[in-house]
This record gives sequence, C-alpha cells and structure tokens, in this order.
Amino acid sequence: MEFDFTTLPERDRYRLLSSFVAPRPIALVTTLCAEGIANAAPMSFFNVFSQEPPIVILGIQCRPDGSIKDTVTNITRRQSFCVNMVDMALAEAMITCGISYAPDVDEIATAGLTMTSASQIDGGWIAESPCAMECVVEETIRYARREIILGRVLQMHVRDNCLDDAGRYVRPENYQPIARLHADNYITSDRQFELKVPDTPPVGVTQKAN
Repeated sequence: MEFDFTTLPERDRYRLLSSFVAPRPIALVTTLCAEGIANAAPMSFFNVFSQEPPIVILGIQCRPDGSIKDTVTNITRRQSFCVNMVDMALAEAMITCGISYAPDVDEIATAGLTMTSASQIDGGWIAESPCAMECVVEETIRYARREIILGRVLQMHVRDNCLDDAGRYVRPENYQPIARLHADNYITSDRQFELKVPDTPPVGVTQKAN
C-alpha cells in the first residue's frame, strides 16, 4: 500500500502515523492556570530529544472546534510545565485526566492524585508518578492546529526504588512505563530484553576507529 501524505486527509495521516510510530511514551503534563488551579493532561505525542541541552518535546493539537487546549494556554502564560511519566498504577487516573473539563476544574484532585510543589518552576508534579520532570519552555513552533513545545528539563524527581543503589540504571522490575499504541490501545514495558552491539564487526566489515 502507498499513501501520499501531500493529498491524504488529516484524519488518515493521524491514523497512520500514530499506528506505526508506536509505542509512544505518555506524558501526563501538569500546569497551572492563571488563577493557580492545577491542570493535568495526557500527551502521547511526546518524547525526549536531547541530553545537552536536556530537551523533551510535546505536540499538542487544538480541540476539534479549533480552540486552544488549557495546557497550551497555561504553558504559554507561565512558560513552564511538568512531565509526569505514567505506569500501570497511574493508568486509570491518566485516562480520567484526559476528559475535557472546564478550566476551573482541578484534574489532579478529580483523579485522586496528589500535587507536590515544584522545586524550580511554577506549579507542581504528581507524587504518584515514578518520574517527573520540571521544564521551562525553550522554544515553541506554531502551526495552524498544533503547537510543538520544546521544554528544557531543570529538575527530575525519581521514586527511590526505580533506580539501582548507585542511582544510574533503571530497575526494570520497578519502572514499567505504559505507552500508547493506536486508538484506545496501550502497552506496558513488562517484557524487557537486552540487545548488545557485538565486540567485533561481521566478517569482511571494517570497523570505524573511535
């Protein structure tokens, strides 16, 4: 099958991209509105793109009626946000936060979660999250119906049992984030395996010098 994205309708482009570029990690993004009410929204158009500078990226689309989502409004006003990673314990609460509430509704409290004050930005992070990242806006790329927001990570909060005693490597038995596949389908990283680069190249292949 072939698909010409220069002529393909938006809905079909979304269906194909989100089905094949998967699984995608989920950012449960927390922000504050102008009145200081906490907002939380799940984003699956999300990933980490750089360690120097430490950059994560969000892709946030407008609502079907073309209006801007509260998360974008809050990020634009305060120039900061927090990314809370989602595991199975947070899955149902994450879905609850994805409901379209009025701007004055505290999604975090509605979902039965706990807001913890941030260290370096306005707002806070979700205490139940295994890993949360406080971010400031580095750059915003605006399209007609979507904003691409690059956030610089200033602070990371990690649940103690997620890392080994040296604080270097994730304990896969304790940190199993969930990710979005397509439509209403998700996956959890509870089946992990290692693939290592061989010490020597295949026969007949010259290895580049480091």
